[in-house]
Amino acid sequence: MNSTKALQLDLENITHRFGEMVAVRDINVAVAPGEIIALLGPSGCGKTTLLRTIAGFIQQTEGRVLFDGIPVDHLRPAARGVGIVFQNYALFPHMTVAENVAYGLQAHGRPRSAIGPRVNEMLELVQMRALADRMPKQLSGGQQQRVALARCLATDPKVLLLDEPFGALDKNLRLDMQIEVKRLQRAMGITTILVTHDQEEALSMADRIAVKNKGGIEQIASPTDIYDRPATLFVNQFVGASNLYAGEIVDRASGSTSVRLANGTVMTGIPVTALKPGASVWFSLRPEHVALDAPQSPGTMPGTLKTILPLGSQVAYDIELAGGLNCKMMMARTGDGELLAPGATVYVSATSATAGRIYPK
Repeated sequence: MNSTKALQLDLENITHRFGEMVAVRDINVAVAPGEIIALLGPSGCGKTTLLRTIAGFIQQTEGRVLFDGIPVDHLRPAARGVGIVFQNYALFPHMTVAENVAYGLQAHGRPRSAIGPRVNEMLELVQMRALADRMPKQLSGGQQQRVALARCLATDPKVLLLDEPFGALDKNLRLDMQIEVKRLQRAMGITTILVTHDQEEALSMADRIAVKNKGGIEQIASPTDIYDRPATLFVNQFVGASNLYAGEIVDRASGSTSVRLANGTVMTGIPVTALKPGASVWFSLRPEHVALDAPQSPGTMPGTLKTILPLGSQVAYDIELAGGLNCKMMMARTGDGELLAPGATVYVSATSATAGRIYPK
């Protein structure tokens, strides 16, 4: 069922101001045909403003939106061929499931004879055919989301825009719908923009992630690169958990860097940086790259276990290190092994110093 209509979406120098406030700042993104790009960032960073600009609900102050190389800024929303799925579903409460899906087709002037078969096809696609005569209030949140998606896809949109589409669902149902939406997007091959503040959602669904901050884009890359190689301190702190320590570069040999932390510990083998010895830096290490070690091992830091958080298949430890530094450590639970007790003396080290990142202070 792969679509032959997937298009290239280009955003060129998009800037939008509300009075003196710059909501979107100099955005340049090329979205490949059939690709999912997630716009990830905190509230107020301009994600939804950019989405509404693509849809045509907002006319940007500067820049162009292009579909397959053709500017569409002069087109009203209905003429752009964009489909939008909102967080609150936006179903018509007085219409049945089938009538909701048919509405968009009727609004686009589809022949009456073609509407019924298309509605059935879409409801079959989202596994809602058996509930065609139900009213929205008789459906669960996940079912309503499926109907909203079917209504959107029924009109064969050129671009699919998802605005926090899973925010109203509980965690288990959210995962099911993420899988379902990605399956449908792949099956239909629609170029898609997902707006979310949920980093797990972006990491699991997107081909690439654009991390937004204060109107601009801090980094755009694959989910793996965003998580493993965050380009800025903001991206490092916003995506995933991390231990962040003040330090100073003490050596920069070929291919690696060494950093002395505030408690005197020297971390070695860190990827090389342009910063020179003596520079004040932030050193970041993910909790999963910290492990318990033997006291005599090089680079080991002694500490006292303060807090334990069992998280199902994993356990998180909060450890107070020498010198007053704190360290978060994430470990997989194995078998029925007992958890460490608060107050225990432990020795921790980085499992791979190359996993650490350095940022200028």
